[in-house]
Amino acid sequence: MDERFDTVRQWLAAVLPEPGLRLEPASADASFRRYFRARWDGGSAIVMDAPPAHEDCRPFVKVAGLLHAAGVHAPAVLAQDLERGLLLLSDLGTQTYLDVLDADNADTLFADALAALIRWQRASRPGVLPPYDRALLARELALFPDWYLGRHRGLALAPAERGVLDTAFRRLEDAALAQPQGFVHRDYMPRNLMPSTPNPGVIDFQDAVHGPLAYDVISLFKDAFLSWPEARVEGWLAHYHDAARRAGLPLPADFAAFRRDCDWIGLQRHLKVIGIFARICHRDGKPHYLADVPRFFAYVRDVAARYAEFDPLLDLLDALEARTDVPA
Repeated sequence: MDERFDTVRQWLAAVLPEPGLRLEPASADASFRRYFRARWDGGSAIVMDAPPAHEDCRPFVKVAGLLHAAGVHAPAVLAQDLERGLLLLSDLGTQTYLDVLDADNADTLFADALAALIRWQRASRPGVLPPYDRALLARELALFPDWYLGRHRGLALAPAERGVLDTAFRRLEDAALAQPQGFVHRDYMPRNLMPSTPNPGVIDFQDAVHGPLAYDVISLFKDAFLSWPEARVEGWLAHYHDAARRAGLPLPADFAAFRRDCDWIGLQRHLKVIGIFARICHRDGKPHYLADVPRFFAYVRDVAARYAEFDPLLDLLDALEARTDVPA
């Protein structure tokens, strides 16, 4: 057992002195965080182990409070040691939406997820969460050329090719900043939603920001693990658009304008995720994430093909796909 595990076990014994207490792995994610399930006779809880050299638990605690205040079901923080990066959380169960979603139950599960998202967004207040500003948008987009094209594919872009990317990136940044703004979970996808009562339980929210309202809803349907027929996505987006406007959220009255917002902020996210998966592979030694890169390229191409502004980006992707530079 590693030193961190000993720290977790000793801390847990102090804050949860239950007889027969035992620890088992619960899950890990793409960051340095990992989770354990503490079990004892008659109960269970989740321990988050977030090494302070790499992670900060304070945003998690803050956003958990915001979610609860908004009426969204999220883990309760039962105990904390922020200096050592340890949290004890209520246990929402062992299954996520990803485990149970299928074509038959998707309408029901997504309706609950969209209702929870609207409650979260209605609670938005400026100045509470970090802004999803141009600097952050640009850093995220830079992951695509830096980590995927450069580090993973070993491609050196010519000035004209870099210019195509920069133009597309600036368009996406401008569009994101012009959209209606509010609280953004930033990873609102089936793997971070849990079937529960009330449904859903929402997890992995520590990176929440104040930014485009369309971000979370498109993230729900353009996922790393599940792809849906476009007609169903259109129907779910229309349902959200209608419900969110009736709830008072400042979305465009025209659905086509809202769909454009979803597409463009989705394109920003798809490019970012491709870069993140390459970084996780080469920096963190987790190559399995690259298996989902083709799915995100399909999302990129689908969106870009619908807007003439991104024709140069599509042409560039075609040219880069044919390149055979030696990977670094």
